[in-house]
Amino acid sequence: MEYYNQQPPEPQKKIDKKGSKGGYFFSAFIGVLVGALIVWLMIPSLVGIMPGADTSSGNDPSLESSNATKQFSANITTEVTSAVEKVANSVVGVTNIQSSSDFLSPSSGDGQEAASGGSGVIYKKSGNKAYVITNNHVIEGANQIEVTLADGAKVEAKLLGTDIWTDLAVLEMDASKVTTVAEFGDSDALKQGETVIAIGNPLGLDFSGSVTTGVVSGKDRTIPIDLDGDNQVDWQAEVLQTDAAINPGNSGGALVNIVGQLIGINSMKISQATVEGIGLAIPINSVIPVIEDLEQFGAMKRPTMGVTLLDVTNVSAVHQRDTLRLPEEITTGVVIDEVVTKSPAAEAGLKQYDVIIEMDGNKIENMIELRKHLYNEKEVGDNLTLKVYREGQLLEVTLILKDNSTL
Repeated sequence: MEYYNQQPPEPQKKIDKKGSKGGYFFSAFIGVLVGALIVWLMIPSLVGIMPGADTSSGNDPSLESSNATKQFSANITTEVTSAVEKVANSVVGVTNIQSSSDFLSPSSGDGQEAASGGSGVIYKKSGNKAYVITNNHVIEGANQIEVTLADGAKVEAKLLGTDIWTDLAVLEMDASKVTTVAEFGDSDALKQGETVIAIGNPLGLDFSGSVTTGVVSGKDRTIPIDLDGDNQVDWQAEVLQTDAAINPGNSGGALVNIVGQLIGINSMKISQATVEGIGLAIPINSVIPVIEDLEQFGAMKRPTMGVTLLDVTNVSAVHQRDTLRLPEEITTGVVIDEVVTKSPAAEAGLKQYDVIIEMDGNKIENMIELRKHLYNEKEVGDNLTLKVYREGQLLEVTLILKDNSTL
């Protein structure tokens, strides 16, 4: 077969392979990177099938690790936590039961009164008995008293004695479940600004063992107290002032120092719209002699004159002039309203309507000053010298004080 106009074949070009080695190296390097990337991405899915891998869970371990909430535990100990740990189990709840109402209901509907409560402190353990300090107002009027320990155990308690003047009471209970007894400190050694800790049951047992902290705001404070509800001040209570929170239910609880020693019994707070952070506690140095007498005798043994009294300022001007026959310059003092038979006052010849203006050379303007001198400065068996006005005449009388429990 013949072909016309057919061009002769072009000569084959020779391919120059010089310089292609760099391209091969670059291609190989890219391949290695891609392979490594694929392997890196596949590793999480291969973990479960690798030798020694934990396949017990269907969850991806890496996802579990990355999504889990991290939590750390720190064992923190401070002076406050150490003090609380030392004394907390000695602080108890004290329940005042004034009826035998249904145990599931605060009131059975027949007019019976519900129980009230406060706090207390176990201060002594002797044999199979334990002794608890609380406030008089916590157990006042109780038919039955129940103590709730820190672990929730409830133990019936017996009232040994109360003292209305210091608002203290002592209870006795079975000691078989008692593990901790409070250690007494020295309230006279307290410094203003020193850290203190209040422990008790504010608002009842639902908040049992509550801890609040503060400082000693003031020492040697005196607070007027109306003991008989007649809106007249009967006594000036000596207290410690603190800004540690003390609320209803804290009464009778512990005020301790930074080493866990009991330095006060929480008693009250000043509750006014314009007042913030004024809590009051009975200094432990004032508490100890009272509870010792309550435990042993059932009452605080104090010296007594054997009289009932009335402030001159509560007597009308007419009776001051015509009945008491006081000089015009005498406007203060204490009137003897009644003399108890065979009392120190009776034996010294004191009479009704005598007006006491001095005791042992100290001016006496009212019953509070008289009681403070009698209770704080004198002992049973001491001589007491009085200056009194009787029918306008100034007399000096000396009597020998007796124990108030003997009259």
